[in-house]
Amino acid sequence: MAPMADVTDVAFRALVAKRGAPDIFWTEFVSADGLYHTREIAKMKDSENPLMRDFLFELDQRPIIAQIFSSKPEMIAYATKLVASLGFDGVDINMGCPDRAIERQGCGAAMIKNPALAQEIIRAAQEASSLPVSVKTRLGYNKESLDEWLTALLEANPAAITLHLRTRKEMSLVPAQWDLMRKAVEIRNKINPNVLLIGNGDVQDLEDAKIKVAESGCDGAMIGRGMFGNPWVFAGRKSEDTLLAEKLAALLELAHSFEKLSPPKNFAILKKHIKAFVTGFAGAAELRAQMMQAESSTELEAMIAKYTH
Repeated sequence: MAPMADVTDVAFRALVAKRGAPDIFWTEFVSADGLYHTREIAKMKDSENPLMRDFLFELDQRPIIAQIFSSKPEMIAYATKLVASLGFDGVDINMGCPDRAIERQGCGAAMIKNPALAQEIIRAAQEASSLPVSVKTRLGYNKESLDEWLTALLEANPAAITLHLRTRKEMSLVPAQWDLMRKAVEIRNKINPNVLLIGNGDVQDLEDAKIKVAESGCDGAMIGRGMFGNPWVFAGRKSEDTLLAEKLAALLELAHSFEKLSPPKNFAILKKHIKAFVTGFAGAAELRAQMMQAESSTELEAMIAKYTH
């Protein structure tokens, strides 16, 4: 399960877990700086911090990795200790997010331009707890720079590195370059063969994941957008093989679960799920447009009931 902001929260993970769990669950990414400063400004306990909702997980969501980000080693150390105390199975550091607001903090993909700091960040996490530390990143910033960037990460000896097989400049506007995973594997085998390499980008379903892993020689693959509208993806089911009634029921289950989050998130976050579930059938556009106006699971349920009857 690829970590995705406003997607892989506890509600969505619960939906997936019931239909066929992935080998590893991932949380959304959480700002280590935000965790610390929100607590300090409000003089609250960690348990009272509203950002802690992103670290909620249920027992059937194991093993589970908490993803964090920061450009400050001391903040990464603080967040790693917190993650360890919450019972997570590992901590992952985001070094690939292309969001400008994240990059302005020196985080996410901006880390690619500062390999020395990236190594320091990884080591800070490793020293903060006994949890395995991994990294999710990209091929490079403006261009592919695996020889320099991947080598620097490998030298810090993380447990695993997930490569989104595009550069920061490419965003998600071009096909993922899975052919470059072979080069990454060669570098890994030469520099530090103990580090697991996971590929990410354009993985459609479980069958596609297995093919990409076999052809590239990496150790695993992450499914991101392939999860949208298809919580059965890790069980090996393709979206087109699921009946509409089953999809609508899953969407409603997600909405009900989403509202139980404490503190609750904005219901509008579910719009991306509505787009993914309500598509590919006669009348989908009209139903989808109507459902996008829903402000609660109750309203959503009434719309679905009216459509199905």
